[in-house]
Amino acid sequence: MSKTKKIMLVVYMVIVVGLMAFAAINGAANGTAWSLLPPVLAIVLALITKEVYSSLGFGILIAALLATSFHPLQTLNTIIGGESVVEGEIERTGLIGAVSNTAGVFIFLIELGIIVALINKAGGSQAFGRWAAKHIKSRTGAMLATFVLGVLIFIDDYFNCLTVGSVMRPVTDGHKISRSKFAYLIDATAAPVCMIAPISSWAAAVSDYANQVKGFKGQGLQLFINAIPYNFYSILTFVFIIAICVMGFDYGSMAMHEYNAMYKDDLYTTGERVDKELEGDVPNPNGKVIDLVLPVVFLIVVSVFALIYNGGFLDQSGETYMNFIDSFANTDATVALPWAGVVALVFTIVYLICRKIVTFKESMEAAPKGFMAMVPPILILTFATTLKSITNSLGSDAFIQDLMKNAGGLMNFLPAIIFLVAVFLSFSTGTSWGTFGILIPIVLPIFTANPEMQIIGMSACLAGAVCGDHCSPISDTTIMSSAGAQCNHINHVSTQLPYALTVAGVSFVSYIIAGFVQSWYVALPIAVVLMLGTLFVIRFTKKNAKYAENQDK
Repeated sequence: MSKTKKIMLVVYMVIVVGLMAFAAINGAANGTAWSLLPPVLAIVLALITKEVYSSLGFGILIAALLATSFHPLQTLNTIIGGESVVEGEIERTGLIGAVSNTAGVFIFLIELGIIVALINKAGGSQAFGRWAAKHIKSRTGAMLATFVLGVLIFIDDYFNCLTVGSVMRPVTDGHKISRSKFAYLIDATAAPVCMIAPISSWAAAVSDYANQVKGFKGQGLQLFINAIPYNFYSILTFVFIIAICVMGFDYGSMAMHEYNAMYKDDLYTTGERVDKELEGDVPNPNGKVIDLVLPVVFLIVVSVFALIYNGGFLDQSGETYMNFIDSFANTDATVALPWAGVVALVFTIVYLICRKIVTFKESMEAAPKGFMAMVPPILILTFATTLKSITNSLGSDAFIQDLMKNAGGLMNFLPAIIFLVAVFLSFSTGTSWGTFGILIPIVLPIFTANPEMQIIGMSACLAGAVCGDHCSPISDTTIMSSAGAQCNHINHVSTQLPYALTVAGVSFVSYIIAGFVQSWYVALPIAVVLMLGTLFVIRFTKKNAKYAENQDK
C-alpha cells in the first residue's frame, strides 16, 4: 500500500475504535449491530492489507474490548481464555477455547498433512500426475475433473477440501491452472455439495436444528430434502463452475492469476511459491497411481464408517442400533474424522512399507513435514474461531432475531430478505452452521400457514449460510480450501469473491421470484437461465472492453 493509503487506513481504524468505545461504555454494544462489527472490520482489513494474521488479531482485540467495555485487564483475560454463558452453560472462549473446541479438526488436519507427505514421498502424487497427463488432455478437463471429484466427496466439507486438494493438485499444476482457481474449485464444491446431499454431516446438523423447533420434531430430514430444489446458491454455483470452465474465461482478479499461470508459468502470482510438504523432498520414481488412490479410497471408506459409528449405528455388541440416516444426524465429525484419520494413517504407513517404496524412518520423517504444512491453516483457524466465540458472546444472535421479526410483513419478499440476512451473518461470523442454527428456529414458525413458503424460507436460510461462509476469510471451509490447494489465503478470498457475489446476486433475484411463484419447477429453471445469461453478459462485456482497449492502442 502507498503511504497515503496507510495513513487513511489508520485514521479510519481510530474512528471505528472510538465509536466502538463510545458504544461499549454506554452499554449499546450487546445485541446490536455493533456486535457484528469486529469480524466485519477484520475481514475488510484482511482484504485491504492482504495480511490475515494481524487483521484477525485486530478483530479479536476489538471484540474483546467491546465485550469488557474497554477494560484492559478483562480484555486480556477474554482474549486468552475468557468464559461466556451459552444456553445456560459456561463455555470457554478466547484462544484457549478455540484450541479446545477445534482440537479434533487440528488433529484431522495434521493426519491428512502426514498422509499427503507420505504419498508424495512414495511418488504416488507424481504417478497420478503422469497418468492424468495422458488421460486429461485439457485445462477444461482438469477443472471439470476437480469439480466432479469434489461433488463425489459429499460426506463432509473438511474432508472434501483436503482430499480433493491432495489428489488433484498435480493434475491442475500440470495444466497450468493457478492455485487461486484451484482453491476456488475446491471451495465452490465443498460446502455447496454438502448442503444438498441428504447423507452428509451438514444434512445431519440441519435436521437436528429443525427437529428442535417446537412442532417440527421428527420432520428435520424431510424438510431438508424438500428444500434442496430451492437451494439456489448451491445449485447455481455448480452451474457457474461448469459454464465458466466450458466457456473458458475469467474475470476480476482471477483473470490475472490465470493469465500468469498460463503464460508466465506462475501458479501463485503472489505469496508463498513452494509447497511446504514437498520442500527438500525427492519422490520415489517407482511410485504408482495405486499408491495415491488406495490410501484415499481407504480414508473415504473408514471416514464414512467412523461418522455413522460415532452417531450410534452399532451398539456395544456390534449389532445395528440406529439406522444409517439417524446415525448421521447424531454424529460428531470432530471426533469421528480424527480417529478415521489415525486408522488411515497407520494403513498408509504399513502399505507403503510393504510396497518397499518408503522406509519406516522416512515414514516417521513425514510426520513433522505434514505438521508444518498445516501450521498456517491451524493458526488462521485458531484466530478465526476465537473471533467467532467472542462475537457470539456479544449477542449477535439476539440482534438477528429482532431483525427478522421486524421483516415479517414482507411475506413474498421474505425469502430474499432471509437469504441476505443469512449471507451477512455467515460472512461476519464465518460459520454457516452457527447461522442456520440461529435462523432455522426463527424462520420455520413464520410460515406455518404456508408449507411451500416454509420450505422456500428454510432453503433461503441454508443457501445464505453457505454463500456467506463461501465469501468469508474467517470461514473454516475457506481456510481448508486454501490449505488443500496450497494457496495463499488472501489470494483465494480476493479472487473467488467476485465469482461468489455473482452467484449470490442471481440467487437473490431467484428468491424474489420463488416468493411469488412458489414452485421450484418454475423458479429453478428461471434461476439457471438467469445464471447462464449473466455469464454471457459478463463475457460479452469483457470482450468489448478488451476490443476497445486494443483500438485505443
